[in-house]
Amino acid sequence: MVHLEYLLAVVLFVIGLHGVLTRTHLVQKLLAMNLLQVAVIVFFIAAAAKRDAGPPIAPAASLAPGAAPAAAAHVNPLPHALMLTAIVVGVSTTGLALALLIRIENRYGTLEEQQLLERMR
Repeated sequence: MVHLEYLLAVVLFVIGLHGVLTRTHLVQKLLAMNLLQVAVIVFFIAAAAKRDAGPPIAPAASLAPGAAPAAAAHVNPLPHALMLTAIVVGVSTTGLALALLIRIENRYGTLEEQQLLERMR
Protein backbone atom coordinates (compact mmCIF):
# COMPACT_ATOMS: atom_id res chain seq x y z
CA MET A 1 0.00 0.00 0.00
CA VAL A 2 1.41 3.38 -1.03
CA HIS A 3 1.32 6.22 1.45
CA LEU A 4 1.56 9.41 -0.58
CA GLU A 5 1.91 11.59 2.50
CA TYR A 6 5.21 9.87 3.37
CA LEU A 7 6.40 10.30 -0.20
CA LEU A 8 5.49 14.00 0.03
CA ALA A 9 7.48 14.33 3.25
CA VAL A 10 10.53 12.67 1.69
CA VAL A 11 10.35 14.82 -1.47
CA LEU A 12 10.03 18.02 0.59
CA PHE A 13 12.91 16.94 2.81
CA VAL A 14 15.19 16.17 -0.14
CA ILE A 15 14.36 19.49 -1.86
CA GLY A 16 15.01 21.39 1.38
CA LEU A 17 18.27 19.56 2.04
CA HIS A 18 19.40 20.21 -1.52
CA GLY A 19 18.62 23.91 -1.09
CA VAL A 20 20.53 24.18 2.18
CA LEU A 21 23.58 22.45 0.74
CA THR A 22 23.75 24.08 -2.69
CA ARG A 23 22.33 27.62 -2.44
CA THR A 24 24.62 30.51 -1.64
CA HIS A 25 22.01 33.23 -1.04
CA LEU A 26 21.00 33.35 2.62
CA VAL A 27 17.29 33.98 1.95
CA GLN A 28 17.19 30.90 -0.27
CA LYS A 29 18.85 28.90 2.49
CA LEU A 30 16.23 30.12 4.94
CA LEU A 31 13.44 29.05 2.59
CA ALA A 32 15.09 25.65 2.21
CA MET A 33 15.24 25.26 5.99
CA ASN A 34 11.54 26.09 6.14
CA LEU A 35 10.93 23.29 3.62
CA LEU A 36 12.82 20.92 5.89
CA GLN A 37 10.58 21.94 8.77
CA VAL A 38 7.43 21.43 6.70
CA ALA A 39 8.67 17.97 5.71
CA VAL A 40 9.11 16.96 9.35
CA ILE A 41 5.66 18.31 10.26
CA VAL A 42 4.01 16.46 7.37
CA PHE A 43 5.78 13.26 8.43
CA PHE A 44 4.64 13.50 12.06
CA ILE A 45 1.05 14.35 11.14
CA ALA A 46 0.96 11.47 8.63
CA ALA A 47 2.36 9.08 11.23
CA ALA A 48 -0.26 10.16 13.78
CA ALA A 49 -3.23 9.77 11.43
CA LYS A 50 -5.60 6.82 11.79
CA ARG A 51 -8.20 5.68 9.30
CA ASP A 52 -11.80 5.76 10.60
CA ALA A 53 -10.78 7.31 13.92
CA GLY A 54 -12.40 10.28 15.57
CA PRO A 55 -11.41 12.90 18.09
CA PRO A 56 -10.60 11.65 21.59
CA ILE A 57 -13.80 13.05 23.04
CA ALA A 58 -16.47 10.45 23.61
CA PRO A 59 -20.02 11.61 24.21
CA ALA A 60 -21.25 10.39 27.57
CA ALA A 61 -24.49 9.06 26.06
CA SER A 62 -22.65 6.62 23.77
CA LEU A 63 -20.86 4.81 26.60
CA ALA A 64 -22.27 2.30 28.99
CA PRO A 65 -21.96 3.35 32.64
CA GLY A 66 -18.41 2.72 33.82
CA ALA A 67 -17.12 1.81 30.33
CA ALA A 68 -14.05 3.42 28.81
CA PRO A 69 -13.88 4.32 25.11
CA ALA A 70 -11.72 2.09 22.91
CA ALA A 71 -8.33 3.68 22.21
CA ALA A 72 -8.29 2.30 18.66
CA ALA A 73 -11.32 4.41 17.77
CA HIS A 74 -9.61 7.70 18.64
CA VAL A 75 -6.69 9.72 17.31
CA ASN A 76 -3.88 10.60 19.69
CA PRO A 77 -3.92 14.41 19.97
CA LEU A 78 -0.35 14.74 21.29
CA PRO A 79 1.49 14.64 17.91
CA HIS A 80 -0.92 17.21 16.48
CA ALA A 81 -0.42 19.52 19.45
CA LEU A 82 3.35 19.15 19.20
CA MET A 83 3.31 19.98 15.48
CA LEU A 84 1.15 23.01 16.14
CA THR A 85 3.81 24.15 18.59
CA ALA A 86 6.50 23.42 15.99
CA ILE A 87 4.67 25.61 13.47
CA VAL A 88 4.51 28.51 15.93
CA VAL A 89 8.21 28.15 16.80
CA GLY A 90 9.07 27.92 13.10
CA VAL A 91 7.20 31.10 12.26
CA SER A 92 8.89 33.00 15.08
CA THR A 93 12.38 31.77 14.18
CA THR A 94 11.76 32.61 10.52
CA GLY A 95 10.77 36.13 11.52
CA LEU A 96 13.89 36.49 13.64
CA ALA A 97 16.06 35.12 10.83
CA LEU A 98 14.55 37.58 8.35
CA ALA A 99 15.22 40.46 10.75
CA LEU A 100 18.84 39.32 11.09
CA LEU A 101 19.16 39.01 7.30
CA ILE A 102 17.92 42.59 6.91
CA ARG A 103 20.57 43.77 9.39
CA ILE A 104 23.29 41.77 7.60
CA GLU A 105 22.27 43.18 4.22
CA ASN A 106 22.22 46.74 5.57
CA ARG A 107 25.67 46.39 7.11
CA TYR A 108 27.51 44.39 4.41
CA GLY A 109 25.42 45.15 1.33
CA THR A 110 24.95 41.53 0.28
CA LEU A 111 23.41 38.23 1.29
CA GLU A 112 25.63 36.04 -0.90
CA GLU A 113 27.83 33.76 1.21
CA GLN A 114 31.15 34.27 -0.58
CA GLN A 115 30.82 38.03 -0.82
CA LEU A 116 29.72 38.21 2.80
CA LEU A 117 32.72 36.19 3.98
CA GLU A 118 35.09 38.39 1.95
CA ARG A 119 33.58 41.61 3.34
CA MET A 120 33.73 40.33 6.91
CA ARG A 121 37.53 39.86 6.73
